[in-house]
Amino acid sequence: MNIPADLKYTKDHEWLRVEGDTATVGITDFAQGELGDIVYVEVETIDDTLTQDEVFGTVEAVKTVSDLFLPVSGTITEFNDALADTPELVNSDPYGDGWMIKMTIEDASQLEGLLSAEAYQELVGA
Repeated sequence: MNIPADLKYTKDHEWLRVEGDTATVGITDFAQGELGDIVYVEVETIDDTLTQDEVFGTVEAVKTVSDLFLPVSGTITEFNDALADTPELVNSDPYGDGWMIKMTIEDASQLEGLLSAEAYQELVGA
């Protein structure tokens, strides 16, 4: 299982790559593996400002639909349009081409409450 050391993680299996006050968000390799083949990603919160842990979208797999939770408060600025035609990118490259949103971080102190790669590994038993 791939758990990159340079990312932050949530207990809900989202990852966050921070660059300045911008973050890229997706779901972890563990999450995509548990969900199975992803057939649809929906994000209708572009340009919305949400608080930490609010639902920003959903991911639909063959067997289930799961909510996506915002790791930190902020404004959703971009959706990965590639997922509209090829949602399976979340399965094949969850930390690269399978990213879901970009956002502006409102409260950087919330980053301290996220999990490190090591803590996330312990959470999922990897």
